[in-house]
Amino acid sequence: MPIAPPSRCTDPECWEFATKGSRCNEHQPVAWAGRDNKAARYGISSGQWRTLKRKITQRDNGCCYLCGAEPIDPEQYDEDDPTTWPHDLDHVIPMFEGGSATSLDNLGLACQTCHEAKSKAEAARANARRHTAR
Repeated sequence: MPIAPPSRCTDPECWEFATKGSRCNEHQPVAWAGRDNKAARYGISSGQWRTLKRKITQRDNGCCYLCGAEPIDPEQYDEDDPTTWPHDLDHVIPMFEGGSATSLDNLGLACQTCHEAKSKAEAARANARRHTAR
């Protein structure tokens, strides 16, 4: 079977051969560059996030604040079925709409179904706001 000839790096000022993907070793993209973590996004560590989730779980008895779904039994967990996943800690008022990152009044547990639907709606609102601002 014939082999394709080596190609040049896609960086406009580089004449080296591409080694991985379409770039040479010097111009490989940095993995996860530009992606933030919870500490950068909310200004709190993952340990503080777990503590907040524990407090909210006790306050709400593990129920979803959107639909009232009961907490999930850990023994019923199925990696392929999101309805068996534990509830997520969610901001009631999103950060981009002025919600507080750590206020217990702005946090609640959301089941996977509600959390996904709410997140998609928030993303649509954020995208609409970003496009109308241009």
